[in-house]
Amino acid sequence: MAQESKKNSVLFVCLGNICRSTMAEAILHHLVKEKKVQDKWLIDSAATATWNIGSPPDPRTMKVLEKNGIKGYRHEGRLLTREDFTKFDYIFGMDDDNLIDIDEVKTPQSTAKIELLGMYDPQKVKIIEDPYYTVHTNKNAFNEVYDQCFRCCTAFLDTVVVDGKQGEGDQEEDGNKTSANG
Repeated sequence: MAQESKKNSVLFVCLGNICRSTMAEAILHHLVKEKKVQDKWLIDSAATATWNIGSPPDPRTMKVLEKNGIKGYRHEGRLLTREDFTKFDYIFGMDDDNLIDIDEVKTPQSTAKIELLGMYDPQKVKIIEDPYYTVHTNKNAFNEVYDQCFRCCTAFLDTVVVDGKQGEGDQEEDGNKTSANG
C-alpha cells in the first residue's frame, strides 16, 4: 500500500517579507502551477524583522510580478517562527545577513535545509540584493531581483524534479525504492 504523498515545502526569508521573499514565493507558486504540480507544494515566505508584519508586498514588487504575468498574488507579511524549521524542507535566505538571522531562530530540532536561494542561480550571483534599499541608486533593482529570483526558482525546481522528489515522498523506480531526498 502506497504511503500518502508528502508535499515539498519551501519558505523564502528576507528582512521585511515585502520584496525579495514575497517575489520568490510568487514566482515559485507560478512555476509549480505551470508544471501542474501545485498540489504537491507548500510555499510561503517570512521576515526576520517585525516591521511589516500584516502588510502586503511592496507595490513595486507587485508591479514587477504583474508585468511578468504573475497576477492575483496575495500575502500578508509574517515573522519567521521556530515551527518553520520542522514544517519546511527548505528555508532560503536572500543574503548572508538573512542566514545569520535565520540561524538565531533555528531550533535544535530543525529538519530544514537552510541555504541562500542564490546558490541555485545559473549565473552564480549568490546574493539577492534588497531592492528596498538599492532602488535609490539602481532604478531597475526590482526587475533585477525578479530576474534573479526567477532564475533561482527555476533552477531549484528543475533540481528537485531531476532528483525525482516532486512531492512524492519515497518513490519506486524499476522496482528499486529510492529516497526522495536524493
